[in-house]
Amino acid sequence: MNTPHLAFGHFEFSAENGCLLRDDRPVAVGARGASLLAVLLAAQGGVVAKSALMDAVWPGLAVEESNLSVQIAALRKLLGPAPDGGEWIITVPRVGYRFSGRVESASEGTDSGWHAQAGSKLGIAVLPFDNLCGDAEKQYLADGIADDLITALTRFRWLRVASRGASFKDRSGSRDPRAVGLELGVNFLVDGAIRYTGDRIRISVHLAEAGKGATVWSEHYDLQLAEIFAVQDAIAERIAAAVEPELLLRHGLAVAPHTGNITAWDLVRQGTFNFHKVSRPTHLLARRFFREAAELDPMLPEAQIWRARVNAGLIAYGWTDDPAADGQEGLTAALRAIYLDARNPYSHYALAIVSAYTGRADQAILAAERSIELGSSFALGHLVLGMARLFTGDAAGARKPLSRGLELNPHDPQNGVWFSLLMLAQYFSGDVEGALDAGRAALKARPDWPALLRIHACCHMALGHIEQARRFAAAASGLPEAAGDALGPFREGNTEWAARLEQLLREAEL
Repeated sequence: MNTPHLAFGHFEFSAENGCLLRDDRPVAVGARGASLLAVLLAAQGGVVAKSALMDAVWPGLAVEESNLSVQIAALRKLLGPAPDGGEWIITVPRVGYRFSGRVESASEGTDSGWHAQAGSKLGIAVLPFDNLCGDAEKQYLADGIADDLITALTRFRWLRVASRGASFKDRSGSRDPRAVGLELGVNFLVDGAIRYTGDRIRISVHLAEAGKGATVWSEHYDLQLAEIFAVQDAIAERIAAAVEPELLLRHGLAVAPHTGNITAWDLVRQGTFNFHKVSRPTHLLARRFFREAAELDPMLPEAQIWRARVNAGLIAYGWTDDPAADGQEGLTAALRAIYLDARNPYSHYALAIVSAYTGRADQAILAAERSIELGSSFALGHLVLGMARLFTGDAAGARKPLSRGLELNPHDPQNGVWFSLLMLAQYFSGDVEGALDAGRAALKARPDWPALLRIHACCHMALGHIEQARRFAAAASGLPEAAGDALGPFREGNTEWAARLEQLLREAEL
């Protein structure tokens, strides 16, 4: 079968996004259940070995075979009896399992509307929520709720969700829907506010159609803080339903369930608030929050995702006293995140970024590609794919994903690094003028980064712009040196290119 949209009995299943429907209504199948079902259906009635199923559900991890039995039993219970009264999934003793029912292409066997998602995607942005608590220390809570909505909405694959960097770039700027929608290139805007008193919180949410400036939907929720998980899921689904009810009917995906541990969730929110300040003290503080959250709730995937990301950042910026130990912690956390939530693009991004900074660029490419498969408009996935390709010496292959990622995420506080990588990719693929064009945008993001100024000096020197090259080289030497080198893996993996840059820089400094 060439299509990933399959039908059996009263069910339809999309192997692409793990969505299962029964009589056109979404069924809450977990990530592991969806992975099992995809492999069994793809075998078209053939026997699938236990080892193959375990590799699909727990890739790269050693788990007991009893875990597979538990997952198969849960999937059988979810599907119920087959039309003949038997089981959909048959046990083949000492070998594995096979799917017993007739499986058809949904487009051939049913008039299911799976192709309703064809065409351009609707765009949506979640703006920073206002903090009405009267307590600046609670700003992380408002930001955390908006962050969680962004993550939840990325699971609706037919929606193009603006990145956090783009949505949060100007907190005090215009909130006119037409102007903001035009700037972000989206059709719909979500904003809101929180008011926090004691152990109670009021969340107000507003959805507007950007082009018309018209309210589509609004609601407020008064609840105990511990109830926030279920409400976030409900808000995400209400937003998606308001944007496109028919597509929600066909593709509605339940967002990944929270574990319900409010303390761990709050620790992660405090950690992300500090992480985005991008400094050594705030990164170290963020890691402390993420570690506490992971220890308190080992089943919370977000704690592991962020623990991996912050360790990668500490290595990249030279803010670590033990790169090997921090790299291993990051890798362990990223793999744990994938184990807990394999269909979350952020899980695979976490593995990609920490792999890129621990000498595993090939693994980073695979993880980045998987993150993009799970969310085609996931900016960080495109960016880390370009980074990993450049680290392996593929300058031409790095250009497109880096450009795409920056287009989707133009205002990330760490874009100085991404723009610098794009400059290097363009320079070493023969487009020096293009590298300088990217460099102008890079300077807006990080005018104080010596490494970026030196790349400018090299590009100008290569084009014979001697005075400009000398000016940039002198400006770089007048700035305090960064503790680390975010471009270190590029130089280590491409020694000839690094030598070329060093020669150009020496000439510019004469």
